[in-house]
Amino acid sequence: MSGRQRRRIIHLDMDAFYAAIEQLDNPAYRGKPVIVGGLPHERGVVSTCSYEARKYGIRSAMPLREAARRCPHGIFVPGRMQRYREVSAAIMKLLREYTPLVEPLSCDEAFLDVTGSEPLFGPAETIARQIVDRIAAELQLSASVGVAPNKFLAKLASDLKKPRGFVVIEEEDVLSFLAPLPINRIWGVGPKTTTQLQKMGLKTIGDLQELSLTYLRENLGDLGINLYRLARGIDDRPVETDMDIKSIGHETTFQEDTADREFLEETLWYLSEKVARRLRRKGLVGKVITIKLRDHDFQTITRQTTLYQATDFEEVIYQTARQLAEANAWSGKPLRLIGVSVSGLQTRENSQAPLFTESADTDLRALHQTLDRIRERFGENAITRARFLK
Repeated sequence: MSGRQRRRIIHLDMDAFYAAIEQLDNPAYRGKPVIVGGLPHERGVVSTCSYEARKYGIRSAMPLREAARRCPHGIFVPGRMQRYREVSAAIMKLLREYTPLVEPLSCDEAFLDVTGSEPLFGPAETIARQIVDRIAAELQLSASVGVAPNKFLAKLASDLKKPRGFVVIEEEDVLSFLAPLPINRIWGVGPKTTTQLQKMGLKTIGDLQELSLTYLRENLGDLGINLYRLARGIDDRPVETDMDIKSIGHETTFQEDTADREFLEETLWYLSEKVARRLRRKGLVGKVITIKLRDHDFQTITRQTTLYQATDFEEVIYQTARQLAEANAWSGKPLRLIGVSVSGLQTRENSQAPLFTESADTDLRALHQTLDRIRERFGENAITRARFLK
């Protein structure tokens, strides 16, 4: 340890959260395949599904029509975001009884840094067990947890034995714990990367541990540097509370590399919309727009620009991100990852207002507020735009 404080991080992930709430509130749904996201004939995608539905190969982001084909007798529900947020608020309140260092990743998962809480509540694994037991007793829901020295390991651990998983990784056991796991257990290693690494003779995280940083960097670039660190369980990221968050962003890795400009722009719009909604939900605006692109050769580039006026409008975020891509990044190479983020954050109340408020801006904010309310009450797919803005 050599003077360095031993960190204890918990990652809590609710089990099939939306579907579990539907089964809780509707006893007739219990033990049956529940698919949340919309009706089977709609064009939307699955938000989440119960473990009974997962036996049919249904997963998040799958088109609803495909889910209906695989499980025609499934129970399809549109989702009740207001109810989910109500339960999420109760969970986050419970977590903050153990530490103020809670970083929500979404409404159903969060990191907790309980390093300073152990003198009060006991070892981290005791705290984690209390939390899981209280969620079961007070909310009648189940959760999986991982306890580890950092965020990467804690999140990996929580996913290993779902549902109701409880996995503890001790610092002295990190390398041996990781070694036998398949390489796709590393965050960010999807099917394409797995295939490429397997062609290099790499099947387990232990295989990666045997390679030098120089070798991985020369053969895989930025990806190699990341793999070197994560294969050794190295992750120095702190747990960030809402007050500590420096940026808000979303990114996605494609199942297949693509150079389809229309598809990429649609994806950029979708990500910009998600970022904007998170900003509005937290009452924040930001001035710095950043795009992130990773091509089929695993080369990653980022580009950013600073706006004159801070924003939480997806239209502004998207247009700015697209201009950045067109000026610097769209190269015609197939891409495997695209992301957008907003930083330079401040509360909307404290942001400098323009000298003259355009009526169009006022109308646009009213429109966003209306759309946000509809989606929070009736689900993500309750209303969609005819097409993304050009």
